[in-house]
Amino acid sequence: MKDQFDVWRFDFPGKGEHPVVLISHPDRCARGALVNVLYCTSQRQSRQPYPYEVLLNGADAMDWETFCDCSILYTVPGAKLFGRRGRVSLERRRQIRARVRDLLRLNAMD
Repeated sequence: MKDQFDVWRFDFPGKGEHPVVLISHPDRCARGALVNVLYCTSQRQSRQPYPYEVLLNGADAMDWETFCDCSILYTVPGAKLFGRRGRVSLERRRQIRARVRDLLRLNAMD
């Protein structure tokens, strides 16, 4: 069963296999043909995260420090996710929520 903030793997065309964080509503994660995910990449660049990234680590089901890009929501077929790794920790879930809200200006008032 897939759930929001689970970490899975996905083979991105042109980018290859990467971990992803499920970001869709839990009902869509569990039953949707398409789900929204955040793309993650390893922190081998030896740099600090950019303002649109959250740094994940072993507490978040990663083997090493990994950047989670919160600036783009990718829509992927749920059936193509594989290799569930675990779940993002509570603290990093809070950071991801805040980053996505800020980057997509979901706090803005018209």
